[in-house]
Amino acid sequence: MTTKGEQTKARLAESMLELIQANGYSGTGLNAVIDHASAPKGSVYFHFPDGKEGLGVAAVELAAKQFGDLIAEASNSAGSPAVAARYAIEALADIVGRSNFRLGCPVSVVTLEMGAESERLRQACAQAFESWIAPTTALLEASGLLSAEARDLATVIVSTIEGSVIVSRAMQSTQPLKSAADVVAALINQRCQMAGERS
Repeated sequence: MTTKGEQTKARLAESMLELIQANGYSGTGLNAVIDHASAPKGSVYFHFPDGKEGLGVAAVELAAKQFGDLIAEASNSAGSPAVAARYAIEALADIVGRSNFRLGCPVSVVTLEMGAESERLRQACAQAFESWIAPTTALLEASGLLSAEARDLATVIVSTIEGSVIVSRAMQSTQPLKSAADVVAALINQRCQMAGERS
């Protein structure tokens, strides 16, 4: 059972995440986070003594977990890596579309805004991307790809998804994400077929 303090800390991280998605890292102030989370004043520095940077790291870690859970769900419910990738991308397209294109990937937002300013935030973002690349690599390896080949393809997949989220928001259309789903699925099928022919 979580304590009241733990619940407040979680609410603050969730609010920071939502506000970064909508307003960017630079556009998100601590007072806005406190108001959004309906948290007591002073709670930010109690739970995050290093202030906004620490709260930003917590938000990035939460985003990493959420998309990681989506990858795991897709992998467990799909019959192949291509189907899993399509499932994950289509789920993201639904989230972006339902938010009226206000919500995107907070990890890419923080990377672009703060990657050169805060080494701690850059590392948190790098770890988030790695937490998505690693299980995708494992899924591809299980389908017969060699380790290095699987890693390269997993990196391309995650990078493609990140880019298509940004383009979808700019164009106010989920078509870039849908196109990414088609191309990624076809690429995975092609590589897995080549691996099968090799073995």
